[in-house]
Amino acid sequence: MNFESEEHTALRAAVSALGQRHGRGHDREALWAEAAKLGYLGVNLPEEYGGGGGGMAELSLVLEELGAAGCPLLMMVVSPAICGTVIARFGTDEQKRRWLPGLADGSVTMAFGITEPDAGSNSHRITTTARRADDGGWILTGRKVFISGVDIAEATLVVGRTEDARTGRLKPCLFIVPRDTPGFTRSQIDMELHAHEKQFELVLDDVALPADALVGNEDAGLLQLFAGLNPERIMTAAFAIGMGRYALAQAVDYARTRQVWKAPIGAHQAIAHPLAQAHIELELARLMMQKAAALYDAGDDIAAGEAANMAKYAAAEACVKAVDQAVHTLGGNGLTREYGLAALVTAARVARIAPVSREMILNYVSHQSLGLPKSY
Repeated sequence: MNFESEEHTALRAAVSALGQRHGRGHDREALWAEAAKLGYLGVNLPEEYGGGGGGMAELSLVLEELGAAGCPLLMMVVSPAICGTVIARFGTDEQKRRWLPGLADGSVTMAFGITEPDAGSNSHRITTTARRADDGGWILTGRKVFISGVDIAEATLVVGRTEDARTGRLKPCLFIVPRDTPGFTRSQIDMELHAHEKQFELVLDDVALPADALVGNEDAGLLQLFAGLNPERIMTAAFAIGMGRYALAQAVDYARTRQVWKAPIGAHQAIAHPLAQAHIELELARLMMQKAAALYDAGDDIAAGEAANMAKYAAAEACVKAVDQAVHTLGGNGLTREYGLAALVTAARVARIAPVSREMILNYVSHQSLGLPKSY
């Protein structure tokens, strides 16, 4: 019995082959271009705009397999998964025509700006505000931090807040801000983590936007925001599972062949059992990720929210454990550039922190799933 459909199995094999051709020392631009040409980057986007007509099940599979081959594409989490999904679900016809074909074929990338210095990802504390201009457009003011890939993105989908005329309260809304818009500036954040995609602080200084920069309904901003955040969590899980699988594969191969006494080190339970445990936990995390993707693709946003948070949590924990055990299995070799595992020690922890910390996921599950009272 095959748990996956034949189509998914075939897609997994094809993406795996692509990843193996490029491998750990891949050229990001070349891999992005080939993945785009083969239709993998836009597999979740509507066919009428050049996409594959699939969903998060297919897109997360693509990222997982690329990660397992040692060449994950982080901007897949942001550009087609968050931005592409939000525009496809809530954008105007003009916004869809303008952005989706490029997001689908990889010729256009879009960043996502939600995190702020004093708010993190708490949408209720975001201070970036949008007010109506005299010409009917918008004026956007605020700051964002840890925004990935802004320098290579044609635009950023920015989360701001507008005032509700009835209550005076601020509500989240989404705006497309092209990269070269006056008043929209960026500065790179100096990170210890080495990655193709750089991190930036953004400043929006009275950025003037046309009326059609607003994505979706001004009164349904929170719903639309989480329609983008759930795919982000699913894709972060895929990123972590792929990374964990890559590290585990290196360790298993080493343990099969490395011989210190009379037998390969993998014959000893002290080596074999932790690797087996890492494999089990990665597989369990993948099942939850697949559940989250299936629920999201079925349109069940509430159930998908719970599953996506659980998948992201489980995948991050499994990834950190797999990477740590892989390095430990190789000993000193695990810290050499030859095997490519040492860099994953830092990268694996990113999945615990971003896009939302494991503690906030535990808060979500304790409140939403278990019905426990809040402390905040």
